[in-house]
Amino acid sequence: MHAKRFGRPGGWQNADLPPADDAQAWFEGRLPDAWFLGVEVIVDREEITVIGTLPDEGVEPAMAEGRIARFREETRERRIGIALDAQARYGRKVSWGVRLGESEALFTHISVPVMTRLKQPERQVLDTLVDAGVARSRSEALAWAVKLVGRHTESWLAELRTAMEQVDKLRAQGPAL
Repeated sequence: MHAKRFGRPGGWQNADLPPADDAQAWFEGRLPDAWFLGVEVIVDREEITVIGTLPDEGVEPAMAEGRIARFREETRERRIGIALDAQARYGRKVSWGVRLGESEALFTHISVPVMTRLKQPERQVLDTLVDAGVARSRSEALAWAVKLVGRHTESWLAELRTAMEQVDKLRAQGPAL
C-alpha cells in the first residue's frame, strides 16, 4: 500500500483529474484537417483552450471579424461534439478560439474565481487601476496585473514549470515506504 503523497503534481486540486499530457496530439488528430493551419492547445486545472489558426489568404483586416464569425457558426455543432468527447476524456471544460492574421477571438471560455487575501498596499494598487479607468473592478485590475506579469516573465515561468516537472518525476520515483 502506498502512503498518500502531498504536494504536486498540480497540487491537491488535480488529484482526481485525468492527465491531459496528450491533449495537443489528441486535438490535432481529432480536428478536421480543413479547419486550421495549426492549433495551440492550452491546458490548466479547469479548462482546455483550443486556438486554431485560420488560413488568411486574401483576407483583409476589415474582413477578419466576418470570417471568424462565419467559421464559428459553420463549425458550431462539430466543435460541440469534439468538446463533449474531450470533456469526457480529460474532465475539463473545452473552450474555443481562432487566430486570423492579426486578429484573435475566443468564442467560449470560463472565468474561474480565485480567492485571495490582499493587504492594504496591494488593494491600493488595484484601486488605483480602477480609479484611473484601466479596469472596471478590483477583479479586472488583478486579472490585468496577472497578464502583465505573465507577459514580462514568460521565460522565467517556463523555467519554473520545467523545474516543477522534474520535481514531479523525482517524487514519482521516490522511495516507497
